[in-house]
Amino acid sequence: MLTAVGVALAGCTPSTGGGGSNAAAGDEGNGQGTVKMVLWPGPEGDAMSKVVAAYNAGQGQQDKVKVDMTLLSRQDTFSKESTLMAAKSSQQDIYFVASYNVGQFSNALEPLGDVDASNYFPVAVDGLKYEGKQFALPLDVSNHFLLYRKDLLDTLLSDKGQWGAYAAVAQKALGEKRDPKPAEQWDWDDYVAMSAWFSKNANPSSPTQYGTILQAKNLLYNTMIWDDVLWGEGGGWTGSDGKAALDSEAGLKAVNVYRSIYTNGWTSKDSSQAEFPETQAALKAGSAAFALQWSAGFAELNDPAKSPKVAGKIAIAPVPGQKTHVHALAVALNKYSGNKAAAKKFLGYLATTDAMTAYAKAGGIPPVPSVLKANASINPAFDKISESIEKYGYSVPVFPNTFQAYSKIAEALSGAWVGQGDARTALQTANADLQKLLG
Repeated sequence: MLTAVGVALAGCTPSTGGGGSNAAAGDEGNGQGTVKMVLWPGPEGDAMSKVVAAYNAGQGQQDKVKVDMTLLSRQDTFSKESTLMAAKSSQQDIYFVASYNVGQFSNALEPLGDVDASNYFPVAVDGLKYEGKQFALPLDVSNHFLLYRKDLLDTLLSDKGQWGAYAAVAQKALGEKRDPKPAEQWDWDDYVAMSAWFSKNANPSSPTQYGTILQAKNLLYNTMIWDDVLWGEGGGWTGSDGKAALDSEAGLKAVNVYRSIYTNGWTSKDSSQAEFPETQAALKAGSAAFALQWSAGFAELNDPAKSPKVAGKIAIAPVPGQKTHVHALAVALNKYSGNKAAAKKFLGYLATTDAMTAYAKAGGIPPVPSVLKANASINPAFDKISESIEKYGYSVPVFPNTFQAYSKIAEALSGAWVGQGDARTALQTANADLQKLLG
């Protein structure tokens, strides 16, 4: 298996790093030659390929460094890298990593103390630190928004004749009457009440079949979405003592937000198998009035060619509870590279605003506030991404088993999200699983 992976990653070519073909693993090298970097395909790989081409044709000529990028599949990148790391391979100089696995990979990575990370969102950089050391350079930032039908909510807010009916729906949903609010002011109770109001089974005159769609499939990335509810209710993965704290009143409230919406039919039953694509589809079709969604989804929903039913009608608001998960896709220096000095030159280049501006223009979402604000014309979500991350962003604890923890939490709670079993028991299971992984 290692041999097959090595051939795939090396592209069947000999090493051409600055230290030469006989460079020892872990050498600085002479700061010249070819730097080999792993990335995955998709918007990140497409954008980085343009940045690499520009570097090789420009700054790389001055640095006497050429970057050779290998794209692996989105499903297998991390597992193949893990195999190479375990073998202390020097075949790749720069690995592709993320906030959720940098702790796991840290033993095979070189801390980046010499690379300036001051241009980045602090929460993005902090999510790439383990035991006080920064192990990776942020490349793309991911966060969440409440994406909602502005036309529908504006109609409700402007027509006070509907407010009495809304208060009655809220009373049934929450046990208390509420007036409708602008999306920017929602808490999680408002999210539940609005889910009922925009569902035909609670409000027969609703313009949409369902209020929302939940990303409730048993999938680690869906834990990241649900975490916003947990943090927004005042909870988190751990307490002040560093021990697992999912089994809390905040955790129970967070589970019950999903549970109430799903069991009452204010989202499609298909939510139990939904993630990013299904959420996009529901919003594009106009079957749901709003949803929690990754920031990357906004541009497509406002593209008349891709979303003709809703383009121009979808707006962005902060996640209810004003907390959004933030993680960064990133690049890291292989501790066992034989050409670390040359790799550091390229990483230093990537940390500049010029490089990140080129990355943004090529389709990336760099975690650099100044770049996002200056390039809002490229992507209308850039301004909102910058504001949301600066005000509301959080990162989960970084430890060697962060990636596994996301999976274990989804495994334990996804059933409870859709009304299966006892919510408190599911939280106790999730908490015990998390504590084992924390060590």
